[in-house]
Amino acid sequence: MGETITMNTVKDYSMCLRDAVENFTKELINGVFDEHYQLIHIENTKQKFLKILERLAISEGEVLWNEFKNSFINIRKKLDLDAFAAFNNDPAAKSLEEIYLAYPGFYAIAVYRLSHQLLDLNVAVLPRMMSEFAHRYTGTDIHPRAEIGESFFIDHATGIVIGETTIIKNNVQIFQGVTLGGLQVKKSLASTKRHPTIEDNVIIYANATILGGNVVIGANSVIGANVCIRESIPENSVVTVQYENTIFKKN
Repeated sequence: MGETITMNTVKDYSMCLRDAVENFTKELINGVFDEHYQLIHIENTKQKFLKILERLAISEGEVLWNEFKNSFINIRKKLDLDAFAAFNNDPAAKSLEEIYLAYPGFYAIAVYRLSHQLLDLNVAVLPRMMSEFAHRYTGTDIHPRAEIGESFFIDHATGIVIGETTIIKNNVQIFQGVTLGGLQVKKSLASTKRHPTIEDNVIIYANATILGGNVVIGANSVIGANVCIRESIPENSVVTVQYENTIFKKN
C-alpha cells in the first residue's frame, strides 16, 4: 500500500534538488558514452549520486553506486543497439554520430535505461526525477518503470508518453505524439497493469493513441497515424484511420 498523505503530514522539500539531479544525469550520460570523460569525472559523478541519495534519505549509497556502476557496460550495449535501430530505420540519419549527438529520442531512451536500472536497485524518487529531466529536455515522457526491449527507435520524440506499466518488446519504432496510456486514472489501480503491451517489430506512427492494460499490439503490426486503439490487435495487422477529404477549387 502507498503512503497515506494528509495536509498535516506535508513538510518542506528541497526543490533545488531538481537542479542537482539534472547535472548528475547529464554527467552520467557523458560518462556512459565517453570512456575518457568517465575516467576524469567518475569520482565527481559518484559524489553527486551519494549526495542526492543522502538528501533523499536513502541509505547504503556506496553499495548502490557500485551496483549501478557495474551496469554501465550492459546499458551501453543496449543503447548501441538503439542507436543502430535509429540509423537503420531513419532515412534522414547520415551517420551514427548524428544519432548519438543530435537525436532527442535517443537521449530520452538513454535516460530511461539508466533510470530504469536505478528502479531495479530499489532507488526511490531519483529515477522519476531523471525521467522528468528527460521529459523537459526532449519532449518525451517515459516512465522509468516501463519495460522496453532491445533496438528501440523513437523518431522526432516530441509529445510521446509511455506509461508506467507499458511493455515494449524488441525492434519497435514509434513516432512523435504517440501515447501508450491507461483507460482510467484511479489511485485504486496503482498496482494493476494499466498500459498496453507492444510485441516485436511493431511500428506506431505519429499521434496514435493506445490505451489499456489488457491491450496487446501483435507482432509485426503497423499502427497508422492518429489511430485510437482500446482493444488488442492481432499480429501482422495494419490499422489506419479512414479519411474523407473534401477539396474545393477556388473560382
